[in-house]
Amino acid sequence: MKLKQEALTYAREQQADYILFVDTDSILTNNQTLKFLMAQNKSVVAPMLDSQTFYSNFWCGITPQGYYRRTADYFPTKNRQRVGCFRVPMVYATFLIDLRKEETSQLAFYPPHPNYTWAFDDIIVFAYSCQEAGAEVHVCNQHHFGYINVPVKAHQTLEDDRANFVHLTLEAMVDGPPMQRSRYISLLPRPLTKMGFDEIFLINLVRRPDRRQRMLASLQELEIVPRVVDAVDGSALNSSDIKVLGVDLLPGYYDPFSGRTLTKGEVGCFLSHYNIWKEIVSRGLEQSVVFEDDVRFEAAFPARLQRLMKELEQAQQDWDLIYLGRKQVNDEDEAPVKGVRNLVVAGYSYWTLAYAISYHGAQKLLATKPLSKMLPVDEYLPIMYDKHPNEDYKRHFTPRNLLVFSAHPLLVYPTHYAGDSNWLSDTETSTIWDDDTKTTDWVGSQKTQRDSRGSAGHLRSTARDEL
Repeated sequence: MKLKQEALTYAREQQADYILFVDTDSILTNNQTLKFLMAQNKSVVAPMLDSQTFYSNFWCGITPQGYYRRTADYFPTKNRQRVGCFRVPMVYATFLIDLRKEETSQLAFYPPHPNYTWAFDDIIVFAYSCQEAGAEVHVCNQHHFGYINVPVKAHQTLEDDRANFVHLTLEAMVDGPPMQRSRYISLLPRPLTKMGFDEIFLINLVRRPDRRQRMLASLQELEIVPRVVDAVDGSALNSSDIKVLGVDLLPGYYDPFSGRTLTKGEVGCFLSHYNIWKEIVSRGLEQSVVFEDDVRFEAAFPARLQRLMKELEQAQQDWDLIYLGRKQVNDEDEAPVKGVRNLVVAGYSYWTLAYAISYHGAQKLLATKPLSKMLPVDEYLPIMYDKHPNEDYKRHFTPRNLLVFSAHPLLVYPTHYAGDSNWLSDTETSTIWDDDTKTTDWVGSQKTQRDSRGSAGHLRSTARDEL
């Protein structure tokens, strides 16, 4: 409070027209922010800052005692369902004061106003000062100005604060605009690890360099070193290629939602995972992680995964595959694994965007010779752990004894879902596996839609603290 007051006093002594306050937990990414705020001609105005949770740098309501009050305007403003500059009782972290206006001459951070009886906190003291001086406060959300890091709680550590900031950086890579490190800042190279696994695989189509770049940058932030595997591009396969590879359709397979048969994109996806399973066995890799290139990481991903694996080992629990991200198809509760927090026995699930797999798990997936009776890889996995509802499909594969679990809550989610603008699914948007004249898209697809239980997306179970 005293430091902010000192800055405010100095600006007035220098006869400055404006003063811009920017806290260290604010990251401005829009280089037009200051010009925009000045153009609004407001006494006190803040650019709305985004975060990976419900948190932002303004309040829409305040009680007579100076505490936060929930209002109907907060989420529409935070989510940009209403756009503009709006009067609010409080802004903080980053805001501009127009010192030319008469009403701002009485604003102060310290000492508090003589009539002040609210909590001794800099943002509340300043909000009260604005109220008493008659200086209107506004927040503007017409543009993406930058981000604000979620503050740690009283019991948390500096490492928790760092993990929050890394997560914010990762979210910005997905939702944009990404943060750019200042050219005036240099950092020592950080050691990259495989989190205790033998290998980290990243599957990416060569013709999707943007997705490769984002995933590599994300893993770099998480201090994880991957082995990039060029995905099999199903769209480049012709009938002769498919025949040479020994690929044939599982008799009677049809997509359960659209009614279509296998797509070339799904053939390429299956072959990409299949090739990794073969590499795991040939190299004798005991434990590996497989990522696709559309992964959105949850906060503290490496630490949470390493803790899960440590508890799994301590519990002496055998496993073949662990979903790190998936779409749970059925609504019933799944049995927790005794002695391992945040792990459940997996039921019927879709998606293969991220999973841990053991050497024995890869062996089991190869042993049934699935290429000659192919269906989508995320239908094949539930068959192999005997949770697929279609008995006709299951009878083609024996034994079905894959030991499969899932992180709960999940550690990753997809970056995009069916219908998202400027995004294509290379498995759904394709052609039928043996007929290039029949095109497909994700209209009618249920697999790539958001989880109906609402656990996926921008505001998830780990981010329920609004302010």
